[in-house]
Amino acid sequence: MAILPELTLLAAALAFFALSLTKQLNAGQIKNTAVFFGFLTFLASIVCFGTRASLFYDSYQVDQFSQLFKLVMGFALLVVTVFSQTDKDINIEVRPEYYMFLFLSVLGLMALVSSVEMISIFVSLELSSFALYLLVPMRDDQKGLRIQMEAGIKYILFGVMATGFMLYGMSYLFGLTGSTYLAEIIPGLQKVASQPAALFAVLMVLGGFFYKLAVFPMHFWVPDIYQGASNETTGFIATIPKLGAVAMLIRFVTMAQGNVQIIIYLLMTLALCSMFYGNLSALVQTDVKRMLGFSGISHAGFVLLGILTMQVSGYATSIYYIIGYVLMNLACFLVLANVSSKGENLAIEDLNGLHKREPVLAFILAVGLFALAGIPPFIGFMGKFMLLTGAFKQGYLWLVILAAINTAIAIYYYLSVVKAAYTADPEERPDVTVDCFTKTIGVVLVLLIIIMGVFPAKIVSFAGTVVQSIM
Repeated sequence: MAILPELTLLAAALAFFALSLTKQLNAGQIKNTAVFFGFLTFLASIVCFGTRASLFYDSYQVDQFSQLFKLVMGFALLVVTVFSQTDKDINIEVRPEYYMFLFLSVLGLMALVSSVEMISIFVSLELSSFALYLLVPMRDDQKGLRIQMEAGIKYILFGVMATGFMLYGMSYLFGLTGSTYLAEIIPGLQKVASQPAALFAVLMVLGGFFYKLAVFPMHFWVPDIYQGASNETTGFIATIPKLGAVAMLIRFVTMAQGNVQIIIYLLMTLALCSMFYGNLSALVQTDVKRMLGFSGISHAGFVLLGILTMQVSGYATSIYYIIGYVLMNLACFLVLANVSSKGENLAIEDLNGLHKREPVLAFILAVGLFALAGIPPFIGFMGKFMLLTGAFKQGYLWLVILAAINTAIAIYYYLSVVKAAYTADPEERPDVTVDCFTKTIGVVLVLLIIIMGVFPAKIVSFAGTVVQSIM
């Protein structure tokens, strides 16, 4: 029962493996099967939400912390399967395999947030990563272009490099403490905290999670992979893996003891570089997915603002913010996947007059972008407000001012997309047809973005409780 979500994902992967052998289902039947298993996974996450267990010689902990992330992952997976347009976006020969690797990737991420031992962390991360690497080149050819192949090769090469850094850091942690269990590494690190090797090891391990979260300077893969992957694959890459990265960052930062000031300086530097680089680069983008990719780098910087406070309240706010970021991005990618008529990438001008072509999608897109920009009363505003307040209370006034400047920069490029959707003439662009189920999921996302923005207290309080359970 405790690992029912993981078992559901494994069953889904096996089912799609069997479908890949038969090749008898059409695209609609394959998508409906994916939505069914996505719903089962979300349902299993709800059923198992309060369970606790320790498995595999205590290397796998099912606790409140991991269950919270699994619940959000289950919901995000359901949304991705609903808005996926594999009949126009994914190569016809590999559609069952596409969903098989999609579910395997989520399985790895769910295993990652429950892993409290370095080998299990590494295996879980690689299961998720390699499944994800294979999703990128499965995009159907776009007028003979092979950008998805280039993106897939870059993704796996950069990913392997990041994995190498992380594995090197793990080997140092084992050498210094004599254990691979996080519960034993914590007191072990306190004894060797003065050694440069201890700090080096923690930083190398963190580098692997910085890569997943797309924090500067581990962001370099983002624009090309976002542009080269299909719309639903990009929507997946931009959301669910970041949940796993934040969960593991919090686990490892709470583990760091002794000379934490150096880690705080590092997180400050990375947060600022991520915010400025991401926002200034997004300003000049015309491709919507590249713009969202660069903006994701800046949002990773905001997430670090909560973690660098080294306080339970800061960690809780980061969890609240990353959950909000996932919801906001899912809303945007739901719109992009449905507006794109042949699975192509959309430029900002392709969204001209969207409110006349499909008013519901235009509204969902506007809410998602307003929230990403940090405009009240949406969750993006409340998340940024609490992150800045937390940093201010810790005495980082200059950091708060620079982060506020970045918020102002971001408003410009987010609103330029809303302006195209609501004020520009659609010209000869066709109307957009969307089924009621997809619209319903979009409206649910909008309601969550608003409700969680207006009533954040209970969510942040619960996030604080789950963080305390792992400290």
